[in-house]
Amino acid sequence: MKSTIMDKITVGQAINLALHDAMHFDPNIILIGEDIADPEGGGVMGVTRNLSTTFGDNRVRSTPISEQAIIGAGIGASLAGLRPIAELMLMNFTTVAMDMIVNHAAKLRFMSGGQTNVPLTIRTMTGAGAGTAGQHSDYLEAWFAHVPGMKVVTFSTPADAYALLLAAIFDNDPVLYIENITDYGTTGPAPERGKVARLGEAKVVADGKDVTLISYGTIMKTVLKARQALARDGIDAQVIDLRTVAPFDAKTLIDNVGKTGRAVIIHEAVTEFGVGAEIAALLSEKLHGKLKAPVRRLGSNYSAVPFSRALEEAYVPSSAAIQDVVKSLM
Repeated sequence: MKSTIMDKITVGQAINLALHDAMHFDPNIILIGEDIADPEGGGVMGVTRNLSTTFGDNRVRSTPISEQAIIGAGIGASLAGLRPIAELMLMNFTTVAMDMIVNHAAKLRFMSGGQTNVPLTIRTMTGAGAGTAGQHSDYLEAWFAHVPGMKVVTFSTPADAYALLLAAIFDNDPVLYIENITDYGTTGPAPERGKVARLGEAKVVADGKDVTLISYGTIMKTVLKARQALARDGIDAQVIDLRTVAPFDAKTLIDNVGKTGRAVIIHEAVTEFGVGAEIAALLSEKLHGKLKAPVRRLGSNYSAVPFSRALEEAYVPSSAAIQDVVKSLM
């Protein structure tokens, strides 16, 4: 059914709504993480507010500050037949639980010959723009996309935040669901209640004939801004939102870049060894001889995320930088 709550919704409200609807539908869904219950404020960003009041403390549990314990408990709960959603407050803190995520959650299906599933959703936030500096702001999606058995998801609109989170929750494999720290107040059209996205399916956000811009997450706003500026210069750019980083939608990318003949991949993670490199390799291989220009990548500078606001703004790809790369291909 369509949402009857409001026409517009924020990202934070969309995530809260997805958690509420999933928990209402399936009593085996539980939430665990630091400060997520209502007595502790419903999460550091208020995203899980009212859920422990609605569904009880047995299903929404605040945990100690221990990322290994949170993920370990989530894996154990999934093996016992539950669908846990584990919140790791910041993406940089996944490093503390890498053994649990990579060697246990991602591999148990393989180690059991397919007899065991780990339907664990790991929610975490990150991103530059809030002055949280180098230990709280990294995009590390390429690490997890590199791990067989893991799925990696992110979004650029409230509606996608809702639909992709439902898809992650009801997937039978572990999914890393990435939220951006600056996006919780971003407003957009309300989602259709109960609508579940399809993981591994990209979205053509805007069509165009001259070049394909491929991105995902909050930097999509910068990409769309660059597209508008390019249009004023007579360049018609297509925009694709990847939505699922792993597995990504290779067919949609190949089909569309095959039409424009040019591609730029933009992500907030540093350029080196990033997701853009994998996509560029795929496009160069599959479209060899059909491309009108080399595939280009644009990411953040190869450094820790700066604390200084001016340096932080210079760190991430800008609309002007995207425009410059596109014009160099034309």
